[in-house]
Amino acid sequence: MKAAGRSARTRLRDRVAASDPGLLRLTAGLRTVGAIALALGVLAVFEVDVKHLVAGAIAAMVATFAIREKEPGPQAVTLTLGLPVALASVSLSTLLASRVVLGDAVFVVLIFSAVFVRRFGDRGTALGLIGFQIYFVSLFVGAKVSGLPGLWTAIAVAFASSAVVRFGVVPATPPRILSLLRQAFRARLAQLIATQLDLLDAGPDAIDKTLERLRDGTARLHETALMIQSRLEEGTPDASTARLVQRRVADAEIAAERLGLLLLTARSAERADTLTLHLPGAPAPTVGRSPAPGEATETLRRDLMALRTLVLRPPAEARGTALSHLRNRLLGYRDEENLPKATAAVQDVFRGIGETARAVMGLRIALDGPQDESDDSPATARSREELDAEDAAIDAGEEAAPEEEQTGLRRPTTRAAVQVAVGSSLAIVGGEFLSSQRWYWAVLTCWIVFINTASTGEILVKGYRRLLGTVLGVVAGIVLAGLVGDHTWTAFGLVLVLIFAMFYTAPLSYTLMSFFVTAMLGLLYTLLHTYSASVLVLRIEETALGAACGIVAAALVLPIRTDRRTNELLGTVLERLTDVTEGAVDQLSGGPEADLLDTARELDQALGDLRAATQPLTHPITPLRARRDTAQYVVALLETCAYHARSLAATAELLPTHPSIAADPRLRGAVRRTVRNIETIAAHVAGEDTGAQVETGPSIASLLEPDAAGVPRYGRITGRVLRHLERLDEAVVGLARPLGVSVRAPQR
Repeated sequence: MKAAGRSARTRLRDRVAASDPGLLRLTAGLRTVGAIALALGVLAVFEVDVKHLVAGAIAAMVATFAIREKEPGPQAVTLTLGLPVALASVSLSTLLASRVVLGDAVFVVLIFSAVFVRRFGDRGTALGLIGFQIYFVSLFVGAKVSGLPGLWTAIAVAFASSAVVRFGVVPATPPRILSLLRQAFRARLAQLIATQLDLLDAGPDAIDKTLERLRDGTARLHETALMIQSRLEEGTPDASTARLVQRRVADAEIAAERLGLLLLTARSAERADTLTLHLPGAPAPTVGRSPAPGEATETLRRDLMALRTLVLRPPAEARGTALSHLRNRLLGYRDEENLPKATAAVQDVFRGIGETARAVMGLRIALDGPQDESDDSPATARSREELDAEDAAIDAGEEAAPEEEQTGLRRPTTRAAVQVAVGSSLAIVGGEFLSSQRWYWAVLTCWIVFINTASTGEILVKGYRRLLGTVLGVVAGIVLAGLVGDHTWTAFGLVLVLIFAMFYTAPLSYTLMSFFVTAMLGLLYTLLHTYSASVLVLRIEETALGAACGIVAAALVLPIRTDRRTNELLGTVLERLTDVTEGAVDQLSGGPEADLLDTARELDQALGDLRAATQPLTHPITPLRARRDTAQYVVALLETCAYHARSLAATAELLPTHPSIAADPRLRGAVRRTVRNIETIAAHVAGEDTGAQVETGPSIASLLEPDAAGVPRYGRITGRVLRHLERLDEAVVGLARPLGVSVRAPQR
């Protein structure tokens, strides 16, 4: 009974970890709600009026979500500095409330400054956000000079409450967050293997849905790997440990993705295209009833279930003869003599299971420490020796070269500050025409649509989402306000629920977040006795006006067009792709060692930035359907390129320590055409009129054919490298057509 209960708790924990990696959304929601509840409780003891309760609640929310540093020390410093900034901001707003023109001018200067100081990193961003939001709080509650002492007290209590909850009630240190992210990675890896198990049995009617789940699972695993990468520096004791975890996470991610591709190939009549794993909506390949009828299929099903068990088993339960037997059997597939009798494609799947089991063992050692070796088979012992040799070769790596710093109006923060200042000025003027009392909603919307956006298209999409969420939130606000009536503490309780929902859903859907914000405001207006349906309708009007002002400012003042933004990011992705490919092949050809995994992660980050920047082009409401399809196709091709480049980098990293991998100088010649093609496409994207064309030629895979005597020219590992190069070459040539680069066929 206890075992069953523990198993149920473990499954629930794994589901939560997979849905919210690092519990970052849950932590944000609990911290914010806890800070608000504590501030309200303290203020209620002093029997302050509702206006000061509302001010304290909003100030506690701002003091909590504005802090972005990852370590507790810097967080405490920023929170301490934020209090005088908040007090100065609310005082300035209150004192200038009767001087409309001067007050509006100062507000615009404050808005400019709040965006401008983002150049100073997380602390500058937080202090600017606190200054702006607390100025807004004064306008929202209609603060008077006579009520300033009460506001100061409410804000001080709010900041103190935020500190207590952040550092005492809901602490989240970098090592703990990294530990939770590791748990999320394992949970998502297990979910991906479960989907691969479904792929094994999926019939023709279910293959499309299963393939879509496989794409989602692969993308979610990659997302978690990037989140771990961003936390390694703060969450690990030293650089060597960070690089060890980075290596093992990368190994597991690549092995799992490759296993899915091998399974897809085994289910189809031909070798599956890697693009199928990355292009949403791509048709599934034609599949038969099973990859290998009979005993081989049952063995595959059994071994995939065993692999999932190895991933999920907690460290405390990862001992015992039964688990060792599973691990030994799966690792045995890395030896050719242990492969079951089956077709070549199915044997590749068993090899993929063996390589994934090795990656899982390496990940477990890196995350949980040394494991029990008493029941190791010879295959497992060899895998451990390889992992130990790789661990010993890990060093701290080289520091990245500092990026060239932009100056003047080229600096993104300066440009954004000018744009948001102009947009806010327009919003103030227009908002005053709509309402002399609540014009600030237009300014708030204009401010918000500029946060975390870098092009006119991104601002347009964000403005649309905010307006949609606001319209839906107004309807909910009207219903909730009618239900609550004059029950003050019931209203505050619902406010806490809505705030938690707002922070929990914010990273998932900006529309949902705007919905919860607007519904919450309906309750706050009820508490301030200023609620009416016309007030909430006015909020829609002010929101639409603010979004329009932001879009106009972004389009006319120092604009960054979406095309220009995506082209710049595309050029960066192609540059990083060249770096990874050339570096990996050079090392595999006998060249010097390089920090390939860091370079591969830079490629992943650049691709993530490009994916975000293309959202305006791929949004469902875009009228340019052909352009949307092209953008999705290009991003999917680049994700395919990145997968093969990561695989090459991971293989090259193993070269110094892996006994079955040897340098082969012949590989340099195999990659030259691909690199030239990447550079040609990059030059075209950059607008350089080179007149060059993308070249095609003999298939790289043809190099794998045996010689006249029937002797293979390359070993199995080198053959795998050549297959990755072949797929990379095909994907790069595929990029030429949608990007408008001509392709030259080989001359006879």
